[in-house]
Amino acid sequence: MTNEQKPKRKMGFTIIKDDPTDGHGGFGIGSLSLENVSPVIVDIEEGEARIEIGAMHARSDTERGVKFTTNREDSEGGKPYWLVWVTIDFKKDGPYYAGVTACEMVVNREKRRGYKILADHVNKMDKSMKRNIIVDHMDDKSKQILVDFLSTHNNEMWERSEPKLRIDLGVDSLEL
Repeated sequence: MTNEQKPKRKMGFTIIKDDPTDGHGGFGIGSLSLENVSPVIVDIEEGEARIEIGAMHARSDTERGVKFTTNREDSEGGKPYWLVWVTIDFKKDGPYYAGVTACEMVVNREKRRGYKILADHVNKMDKSMKRNIIVDHMDDKSKQILVDFLSTHNNEMWERSEPKLRIDLGVDSLEL
C-alpha cells in the first residue's frame, strides 16, 4: 500500500500532562489533561473511601478480574460501591475540591461480574473536570463516608471548597 492509499490517522482522545503547547495554539490544542483528577472508591459496606488511581482506566483493585455489564442482574448479590471523580483546582487561598461527581458500581467477586454504565462514568469524570458537583443522588451513608474522607484527606481544601459541595453532601460547613 502506498502512502496515498493508506487511510489518514485521526487525532483522537489525547491525555496529556501539563500544557505542552505553551500557548502556541498549534497541534494538541483541545487536548485533555487529567492531572488534577483523582478517582475515589467509596466502599459502602466497609465504610471507607480510598484513592484508586487504576480506576482512571477501569483497572482499579476493586474492578480487576471482573467483567462489567450494564445488566444489574448479572451482578446480583454483589457489593455496592461509588466511584467518585474528584477534581482539584486552585484559588487565591490555595487548592480546593472543585469538581466532585459520583457513579454507581456493583461488584460480585464470586460470579466475577459487575454492574456499571461506562458512559456514565466517563460523562461524570468530564463533569467533574468542568467543576460540577453531582453527589445528591448518593445514599446518606455513602455521603458521610465521602465527607469524612475529603475532610480528613485535606481539611484546608475541604474548607475552601464551594458551599454547594457541603450542602449536596448534607453537611453544614460549621459542623466540621
